[in-house]
Amino acid sequence: MKKDRKLRRMGFTLVELLLVITILGILGTVVVVNFAGAGDDARKATTLTSINAISQACDIYRMKTGRLPRSLDDLTNGINDDEPLLKAGALNDAWGLAFEYKAEGKKYTIRSAGMDGVMNTEDDLTN
Repeated sequence: MKKDRKLRRMGFTLVELLLVITILGILGTVVVVNFAGAGDDARKATTLTSINAISQACDIYRMKTGRLPRSLDDLTNGINDDEPLLKAGALNDAWGLAFEYKAEGKKYTIRSAGMDGVMNTEDDLTN
């Protein structure tokens, strides 16, 4: 009799197992919901940092040459045998798409198409 009781107490009941599985499922759901958009936020932050770096390179280019670059490719070529201001790979956003550059007079705009990959939409990132 005592042996049967010991055997019954050693294992988990079905209710206990279901309770543990339910708790693990709830915790898993909370983790997935909290971290689902983290990748997109990181790509946005990286792209904004790249736009800032390109803006600074444009300003340095203007100080050295007296004019804005005609295109972003001008930033990847050395000025007067100096090192290039940017590497060619720095001209793409975090989604792998090329930045759009427009210079008008003394002002310039650097634009990323953003997550959807289409320019001039709501999710575009710009300086």
